[in-house]
Amino acid sequence: MHLPKKITLELAPEIGFQDNVLLAHIAKQYRCEPEHIRLIKRSIDARGKRVLVRVEAELYPEKAPPLLRYDIKYASVADKKSVLVIGAGPAGLFAALRLIELGFKPVIIERGKDVRARRRDLAAIQKEHIVNPESNYCFGEGGAGTYSDGKLYTRSSKRGDIRRILEILVMHGGTENILVDAHPHIGTNKLPQLVQRLRETILNHGGEIHFETRMDDILVENGSVRGILSHLGDIFEASAIILATGHSARDVYELLYNKNILIEAKPFAMGVRVEHPQALIDSIQYHSSAKREEWLPAASYSLVAQAAYKGVERGVF
Repeated sequence: MHLPKKITLELAPEIGFQDNVLLAHIAKQYRCEPEHIRLIKRSIDARGKRVLVRVEAELYPEKAPPLLRYDIKYASVADKKSVLVIGAGPAGLFAALRLIELGFKPVIIERGKDVRARRRDLAAIQKEHIVNPESNYCFGEGGAGTYSDGKLYTRSSKRGDIRRILEILVMHGGTENILVDAHPHIGTNKLPQLVQRLRETILNHGGEIHFETRMDDILVENGSVRGILSHLGDIFEASAIILATGHSARDVYELLYNKNILIEAKPFAMGVRVEHPQALIDSIQYHSSAKREEWLPAASYSLVAQAAYKGVERGVF
């Protein structure tokens, strides 16, 4: 087996951010066929006066292997042991998929509505200032990010196999570019359909999802969990529960406290939202007073500093 040849190129944005043009450019330069090329990573280098796109790729003597590395297959778990998953945000949906892989039947309990039905409640917030406490930006299928910023990803590299998560997103409708781009972004316009496909995978392989069903109590017997009680009075039995309720479900944390169920504290960040015109950020990051080139994505930035408070250094970002 021939090992691929690894190459790194610095290109103009109009080449680097058009996939067909990019592949044709590499093929011409290295005298190979476009299908022999596999893109590995793409990032923007805006340190100099001229903005460049840094591209890493692999060249194969024959057709390049697929970008997807994992062969993820789901078997039916309809008759397997049940595990309750509280919450149908990103954590809950991916927990359900992982349970299916491990041979357990996920039963998702979600207080909000499905991803499509949420739209009417969000419209009521925007147009009439009416908030449904159970279906809003925080509660409902897909979680808080689905209809707010669309950033269904993490920059952390210490919380497991992120590549695997991104590949599952690609399997359910995300573009392969999220496996390549340094700052992947699903897009708010694509997320609802992607979330719906995740749900369909769970249901098609034996899982259950109960919308508009709020957990009001955790049932404990002889020191062991035996299920939950919903606000409708229904009992869902299981010997294990995964809480994927997000940070907004304050009632869940009060319930855990009142039931003397151990809650482990974790560090948290408190912040405020600071907004700048996108054109200003583009002009600063891309060193230009003119309108951003159409091939370049909207520029992003971050500010990080250390501040002393009562003798303790804390990160401010």
